[in-house]
Amino acid sequence: MPPYLAGRHQEYEEFDQLLEQATILENLVLTGLRGVGKTVLLETFKPRAIKAGWLWAGTDMTESAMVSEAMLATRILADLALITASLTIESPPTPQVGFGKSSDPIQVPLNYEVLVSVHNSTPGLVADKIKAVLEFAWLHLQNQSKQRVVFAYDEAQNLSDNSSGDQFPLSVLLDVFQSIQKKGIPFMLVLTGLPTLFPKLVEARTYSERMFRVVTVSRLSDTESREAILVPIKKANCPVVLSDESVDTICREADGYPYFIQFICREVYDVWIQQISKNEPPSVPIDAIQRKLDTDFFAGRWAKVADRQRQLLWVIAGLDHPDEEFTIQELATRSHELLVKGFSPSQISQMLVRLGEQGLVYKNRFGKYTFAVPLLGQFILRNYVPPTS
Repeated sequence: MPPYLAGRHQEYEEFDQLLEQATILENLVLTGLRGVGKTVLLETFKPRAIKAGWLWAGTDMTESAMVSEAMLATRILADLALITASLTIESPPTPQVGFGKSSDPIQVPLNYEVLVSVHNSTPGLVADKIKAVLEFAWLHLQNQSKQRVVFAYDEAQNLSDNSSGDQFPLSVLLDVFQSIQKKGIPFMLVLTGLPTLFPKLVEARTYSERMFRVVTVSRLSDTESREAILVPIKKANCPVVLSDESVDTICREADGYPYFIQFICREVYDVWIQQISKNEPPSVPIDAIQRKLDTDFFAGRWAKVADRQRQLLWVIAGLDHPDEEFTIQELATRSHELLVKGFSPSQISQMLVRLGEQGLVYKNRFGKYTFAVPLLGQFILRNYVPPTS
């Protein structure tokens, strides 16, 4: 967690408004590119929700855990159990054999095992079983001082339906929460993910447009970037202070992405400690930091890209404005200008689908594309030279 979160006042206002709902009419989608601080922002939402009287459940939506409806059910039940385990309920009386009296009911914790037993004993589809569990939990939560629950899931773009495998975990999630919210149960869904997330929700269930408020987390302004750099130094009474020139350099290289600000600042101070211990004048070794950033952040993603895909990504990086939206036709035209063997629109379309699956580009709802990884174009131009024949 960064020591100070700059420039997120609007996002906090949007979330606080949703927390004021007596009846849940809107849920939240928090979306944006990698590196803009979605996960960190989600973590700071938790204490705000708890302070407002909500309970909090949730985790990451990993790809391995979201491949089936049954795994989705396990995830929700496990998260819910962390909230309900402190409650006790009456177990049903146990009948005795013969003419003896039944044993008196006993108090048991409303733990994961109890939730699973409710799930397994409910007839119907997986969605019916999850709804029954949530309604059962609500029955016992509603008498508590804190009864409203936020179910928050990061990396939610990993959720998807698989018609070929007859598994629809994304549709089940949406159906479940729409159903229980219609019954007045105050369980709110907060999903965080890449810009591909909301189009996937709408594709799975068209009513998702009405079900969610979409908040896009964007880059920090220059003023906010400077706050993110300087406020922690001031609060910590740090004996080493950044010069205006150093701050300008960090702002320029980070380009408003909180992840890169934090990465570069950490490296700057690590290097400065070594320089000062050797009685050397402190400086920002931006080339060395850039190489480390290339290795730590970009190289793993780049290693998974095929040769021909790399050429297409290089073409994107060579556009006049590579960090903005682009079309298939723009890439086709540009590829014939930059490469010996350019791409046809159909080839580009197929490759963009694959690159989207790898999390390198994404398609918005208007048929345009953009990089899904911030500053990827600059990395490509620094590190890749296409073949000349």
